[in-house]
Amino acid sequence: MVRRLAFAALLLATTVPAVAQVQNSAPQPIPLEERIPAPRDVDYPGVMRLEVDATDIDRAIFNVKQTIPVVDAGRMTLLFPQWLPGNHAPRGQIEKLAGLVIKAGNRTLAWERDPVNVYAFHIDVPAGVREVVATFQFLSATKPDQGRVVVTPQMLNLQWEAVSLYPAGYFTRRIPVQATVKYPQGWTAASGLPSTRNGSTYSYQRTSYETLQDSPVFAGRHFQQWKLTDRVNLNVVADKPEELKATPEQISAHGRLVDQAVRLFGAQHYDRYEFLLAITEQMGGIGLEHHRSSENGVPYGYFTEWDKGPGRRNLLPHELVHSWNGKYRRGADLFTPDFATPMRNSMLWVYEGQTQFWGYVLQARSGMVSKQDTLDQLASIAANLDSRRAREWRPLIDTTNDPILSARRPKGWTSWQRSEDYYNEGMLIWLEADAILRRETRGAKSMDDFARAFFGGRDGDWGVVTYDFDEVAATLNKVHPYDWSGFLRTRVYETNKNAPMAGFTDNGYRLVYTEEPTPFLRGQEASGSLDLTYSLGLVVAKDGDVTQVNWGGPAFERGIDVNNMIVSVNGEGYSHDRLKAAVTAAKAGNAPVRLMLKERDSYRDVTIDYRGGLRYPRLEKIGTGEGGLDRLLAPRK
Repeated sequence: MVRRLAFAALLLATTVPAVAQVQNSAPQPIPLEERIPAPRDVDYPGVMRLEVDATDIDRAIFNVKQTIPVVDAGRMTLLFPQWLPGNHAPRGQIEKLAGLVIKAGNRTLAWERDPVNVYAFHIDVPAGVREVVATFQFLSATKPDQGRVVVTPQMLNLQWEAVSLYPAGYFTRRIPVQATVKYPQGWTAASGLPSTRNGSTYSYQRTSYETLQDSPVFAGRHFQQWKLTDRVNLNVVADKPEELKATPEQISAHGRLVDQAVRLFGAQHYDRYEFLLAITEQMGGIGLEHHRSSENGVPYGYFTEWDKGPGRRNLLPHELVHSWNGKYRRGADLFTPDFATPMRNSMLWVYEGQTQFWGYVLQARSGMVSKQDTLDQLASIAANLDSRRAREWRPLIDTTNDPILSARRPKGWTSWQRSEDYYNEGMLIWLEADAILRRETRGAKSMDDFARAFFGGRDGDWGVVTYDFDEVAATLNKVHPYDWSGFLRTRVYETNKNAPMAGFTDNGYRLVYTEEPTPFLRGQEASGSLDLTYSLGLVVAKDGDVTQVNWGGPAFERGIDVNNMIVSVNGEGYSHDRLKAAVTAAKAGNAPVRLMLKERDSYRDVTIDYRGGLRYPRLEKIGTGEGGLDRLLAPRK
């Protein structure tokens, strides 16, 4: 036995080194071949002609014919737009392009999709060919699970990047294009790009491909236009004609919005501006900025339920501000020469954050939303951000990557992940900047002075002027000397335990929590969502579905997540009122809150021993008299 073990050990010793010397196969990667020419800032020789048939509303299909001049024989690359302005991400819906055929005269040219950039199509152009013709369909979504629905029996939203190609190798601002569209009979179309109409066919003004992409269309069966100023129109399409019944005061509020924006910035960076507004529960919602227009989608009641609360009325102020902030002034790393060059989003806390700031300010100054509702909205935003524990590990600047990282897909733990916080936390930073300016100058200066200095410029200039972090800080220093660079870097680049609240506390208000919700929060609850973030640490839909759970909160500690449904509260069927009553009763010393949860086919009982009662955020006035925030929200004369 011993001799056999010794022999086995000897055999193992002599064979292991041989095995160790055997190596796995180890290939080398094939180098990536760059087959797409880089964009050059030179004129493209010739004008593209784009013809779109948008009449197939039953199947939501756009039929496209595009004639593209040819520069030279040989390889030519055509691009479908990928990186889309305002989306801050590669959102081009290439998967919906179908039926692509490219011809030179009667000859069909074979195309090859680029293996690296799948938005690129390569063709070989024969000698003597002066133009190629591409035909294809854009198969827009017919159900929300396919993407945003843009065509319904009553209206459509035509976005040019979905129905066109462009030649690689040129800045898109140097590629001329002439577009025509045939819409359904009897429909009316509106766009920031001027057009002439012949029956149901609109011929759009010749422009650059960059401007075409920035000039979407809303068209519909039920349409109404209101002239707000000599340069701004409000164009509305609706599922039902009764949704177009706006009162004179409601239209006047939109006119005051434009007036207050012009008073703020001093110049208008458009020759004309078209609000495109869809009141619909069939077409997908949207809020997207453009230089001379904006795409806005809201549910029913925008006009007809105006007095029930602010609803979605912050949308138009926000998108209007983008004409100055985001379109005219744009972060230098966000500007790209074409729609294939990746965007970098490091300045979104200005682009979106300060737009959010001015959007809320202008809604109050114009009367689009009352001052009190605006204060209540700001309180809700601040409280929500302050409750997000993700700020312990993730700085605000990193959230500017969210458009690329998550593309607005739902998140399971928003409070521990953060989600595009550059919008609302950016707004709180600019509220604090306003408080600093007022304090340091004894009320002589405010963010209004920054707005005119930074976004003013030459009236009618709807080009692009880029900026970086240093210019933002330098402009603030010109308004009033301060360590603006240090202030901004601390707020934007460092982790901070709490949301910035000095914009309230140094401007005459403080965030407090009470047992009664504000009218704004009551309106939110009436729409179906019960927000108990600051008590149980969750948000619940009307049917009992848990839609949010706050990381580290009482519900979180009991293992509740967004995959749960609350079936009963203290032994009775779920309702919002029963859950609120249980929270109130627990504070009074009665039994803790008992919930029955359903997860798929399983049920479990959970007890939450929370005794703090209901807590809703609101802003409370500090002292008497008019404070800085009061002055900020007051209309300008």
